[in-house]
Amino acid sequence: MSDEAASRDHVNSLERGLGVMEILAAHPAGLTLTETAEKAGLTRAGARRFLLTLVATGYATQTGRLFALSPRLLSVARTWLQGTSLWAFAEPFMRQTAAALQESCSATILSGEDVVYVARVAGPRIVSLELHVGSHLPAYCTAMGRVLLSGLKPEEVDAFLSRIPLTPKTEKTLTEPKRIAETVARARREGYAVVDEELEIGLRSIAVPLRDRSGAIVAAINVSTQSARHSAAEMERDFLPLLKQTAARIEDFFVQ
Repeated sequence: MSDEAASRDHVNSLERGLGVMEILAAHPAGLTLTETAEKAGLTRAGARRFLLTLVATGYATQTGRLFALSPRLLSVARTWLQGTSLWAFAEPFMRQTAAALQESCSATILSGEDVVYVARVAGPRIVSLELHVGSHLPAYCTAMGRVLLSGLKPEEVDAFLSRIPLTPKTEKTLTEPKRIAETVARARREGYAVVDEELEIGLRSIAVPLRDRSGAIVAAINVSTQSARHSAAEMERDFLPLLKQTAARIEDFFVQ
């Protein structure tokens, strides 16, 4: 195809609209109209049209002055994720990890307020939660969620926590934004997160990030266990080295 023909077939407005979606995806806590316009290099009027179109079609939400992507995008993302070779590539490594530790191993991405499961290998032992590809859980009280949130800037984490309901799932669930932000900051420093019975009594989980070639966190993988089987300290000592090794092997896919 000639450059002239390619130029005729190029839909500039679609390109700009997709750019707005990418900007919102990078800021799950939401952006104002002015912030979106600045980041997209658009006028306020132009950005407003794109944002209101996304809201009207259900791909974005508006809460006060903030615009954010909506869970509807999951229907598109889930279809792609289930077919993409990334998780087909990752699953054998996750299966080896699950077999070695005799526990389940899962991968999630961040979407809106939740983590969404994109791959899962169930362990041989029973864990009460029924989870599968497409399941979603609150990001604020899960190990994978805190790892994924650690990829955001501190001010973005604060904004995220300020706009979502922090409902206690158990008596151990952290619901104070400051304390949750501290656990996210710790995950950012240490490269992993442990959640101890905050989502469900008797359930512990440890998670590490998956990064792309730029170093950005794009997903997280975890291992979950019942609290009667392993303490949090044992998970850090016995599970974490293998989980990090598994993450490194999956990350190799991003740089091939």
